Amino acid sequence: MKCPKILFMLALVMTFSTSLAGEEFLLGNDNEDVKILETSDIPFNLPETLDPTSLRGTSRFLAQTPPRAKMTCDKYPRVCRAKGSTGPDCCKTKCVDVKTDRLNCGMCGKTSSYSPTYNTPTIYKPNKKVMNVIDSCWRKNPNWASNRQALAECAVGFGKNAMGGKAGLIYVVTDPSDDPINPKPGTLRYGAIQTKPLWIIFGRDMVITLKNELMLNSYKTIDGRGAKVEIAYGPCITVQRVRNIIIHGISIHDCKPGKAGIVRDSVVHAGHRLGSDGDAIDIFASSNVWIDHCSLARAADGLIDVIHASTAITISNNYFSQHDKVMLLGHNDQNTEDKVMRVTIVFNRFGSGLIQRMPRVRLGYTHVANNKYDEWQMYAIGGSANPTIFSEGNYYIASKNANAKQVTKREESKNGWKNWKWRSSRDVFVNGAYFVPSGWGSCNPNYSKSQSFTVAHGSMVPALTSDAGPLGCVRYKAC
Repeated sequence: MKCPKILFMLALVMTFSTSLAGEEFLLGNDNEDVKILETSDIPFNLPETLDPTSLRGTSRFLAQTPPRAKMTCDKYPRVCRAKGSTGPDCCKTKCVDVKTDRLNCGMCGKTSSYSPTYNTPTIYKPNKKVMNVIDSCWRKNPNWASNRQALAECAVGFGKNAMGGKAGLIYVVTDPSDDPINPKPGTLRYGAIQTKPLWIIFGRDMVITLKNELMLNSYKTIDGRGAKVEIAYGPCITVQRVRNIIIHGISIHDCKPGKAGIVRDSVVHAGHRLGSDGDAIDIFASSNVWIDHCSLARAADGLIDVIHASTAITISNNYFSQHDKVMLLGHNDQNTEDKVMRVTIVFNRFGSGLIQRMPRVRLGYTHVANNKYDEWQMYAIGGSANPTIFSEGNYYIASKNANAKQVTKREESKNGWKNWKWRSSRDVFVNGAYFVPSGWGSCNPNYSKSQSFTVAHGSMVPALTSDAGPLGCVRYKAC
């Protein structure tokens, strides 16, 4: 009789151990389940009515574990209080922290209107080359050099209608020299000042050191594809009181202030200039401008300034580096004409050595979408005078500096900034970066059908911006 009893006791102990092992499997994989939750948004843990301690000593045949992927927090609130959950509160079947989480959207539970937004990124790793919507419009065509003007159809955002020199002839730059008053045929300035539309390309690699600021006339494209073109070590580019400009595929760096003196801006006019500030590209009272796939670094003033009622502008696929005040949108707080400004900043990479103004906005509207920020030493996005800023699908990496984690900076005003419309949507924040939103109501860009484009989640941005800057295009090959 003792043997059957001993066998029965051994069986009971084995059943008890198996039950505990099942519990350990159910409860001991929190870290693994959190990774799944981050990518699939399917919360998982024990239902509230199922207390794990109640299973002890019970046969595994009586305690069946529930299916893991079916447990959402609206039915089982305890999933949001489990170890490793993305937040303690349930909002639309997702676990969030109603005080800080962007998924809350200010609609589920009580939350502060001005709390920082941050998250833990899930990095998108494509199996093959991914191109953003602008690049996929033209780069796959091996005959791009035979139809360069097709590029003009590829812009998105507010600068969509920038036609540049699409309707004109091809002008080839063969001479890197410069004369600000009487430019020679074959030089960049000679093509830039012509009254008729021109698509300007380069016959070979060259470094152009301008003697004074380069004044572009309307309906001009500067297209550096197929050559390595640098504008450097002197004054750089001014886009003033013109329209329909495209600048593509060149490097602009080490820009110096211009000198007071005569500068020709058209074939029929040369006027006295007081001297440029030393911006890489200065856009003044101009419209329909597209700057794409350029590299910009080290200028005496800003890398790009958009001022004095300039509007309908797209800045895309550029690589910015080694500079303090990167991009200024709006002349000053009292310059109310800048309320008309509409700028799209998309698919750019803000690289190493940048300090602030990526961008700094006054008065107007800016859509900042799918850009990668490698670091900033003060702030990334700033503003004053009640601008509207929509940050959508960007990838923000804060530096190691504990005092430079915030993406945003507002210059205080008498009326405060809490009503300014600054929003973050589907952004990714790394290394402690966070965005402080403000204001109420919609801040969507309200693009026309032709201007609109799909903004990807921020996790895709490293892939979408991997080719920012000038491309090494070769004739008869896809670029």
